[in-house]
Amino acid sequence: MRNCADRLLDLIDELGNPSCGGLDPNINNFPDFIVKEALKKFDLEPRKPDQDIEKEFEATAWAIEQFNKIIIDSTADILPAYKPQSAYYEQYKAPGMKALENTIRYIQSKGRIAITDAKRNDIQETAQAYANAHLGMVPLITGVYAPAFYADMLTVNPYLGSDCIRPFIEVCKLYGKGIFLLAKTSNPSSQEVQDLELAKKHGGRDVYEQVALKAEILGRELIGNRGYSSVGMVVGASGETPEKLKEQAETIRRLNAYGINLVPGYGTQGGFGIDTVANFNGDGYGAIVNNARKFIYAYMSDPWKSKYKPEKFDKAARQAAIEMRDDIVNALREAGFKRWSK
Repeated sequence: MRNCADRLLDLIDELGNPSCGGLDPNINNFPDFIVKEALKKFDLEPRKPDQDIEKEFEATAWAIEQFNKIIIDSTADILPAYKPQSAYYEQYKAPGMKALENTIRYIQSKGRIAITDAKRNDIQETAQAYANAHLGMVPLITGVYAPAFYADMLTVNPYLGSDCIRPFIEVCKLYGKGIFLLAKTSNPSSQEVQDLELAKKHGGRDVYEQVALKAEILGRELIGNRGYSSVGMVVGASGETPEKLKEQAETIRRLNAYGINLVPGYGTQGGFGIDTVANFNGDGYGAIVNNARKFIYAYMSDPWKSKYKPEKFDKAARQAAIEMRDDIVNALREAGFKRWSK
């Protein structure tokens, strides 16, 4: 199986874009025409009591899937990867999980990388089941093995230790997949745990630094031909201050030179292209930046809401993807990265 980091970097080169689109579907933000289509298809009426509730779940999941497909169709020539956040699908029970599976398949049918943001982990045997479900093959009662969700990459919680990360590593080896370990997340209270200083006998590092080191050690087993590992890290693009954010990203980059950083927090959470630069290595690689809500719901915010009607939400998403790409690439260019020079 081809190394996942190699596949991702090749797509970044092909499209000239180190960013990805987050698919976090909130039905309250869907254009009316998608909602109406779903109601018609499943013979439902809005806010009517005593309808078949399971059919309502199915209609909601169908609407999510259609929304995602339209977004992907409009932006697949721009974005090398998409990141569906599993929670937005899980809340709709089995139909929602089917929509997640179908979304992953659709991303892959376009030749793009599907990153499931599920932040999974548990003790070893359970971690193995998570790894099988999201990245590998699962055993069936007939004695055969088959793919379940089969994403290309998965976010993984590292806080149970390396023995619980190991099952994900082994599945990545078997199937050419990748993982991102949570190192420094973009939520405001991440510092309550991730910035804590360890005892001197454990190196005196901050917790997020220890995660970066562990990712570096584990990632040595999955380094591809391009010098990067399929074991990456989640490193947020928003933080206490721009200076602190830059310092932490530079520290992580120094501790783990060949891990690819998945960088959330761009857009709605306040991050900009300049805030992502410290996540890249001197060769101009080493990070992929995610934008979700400011991307898929661009038609609801400035400057696009005055230009695009809800029926053209995909056109607004396309422009948001282009502007994100240009913002990040220009920031890298201005920082002196030759890879991104004109």
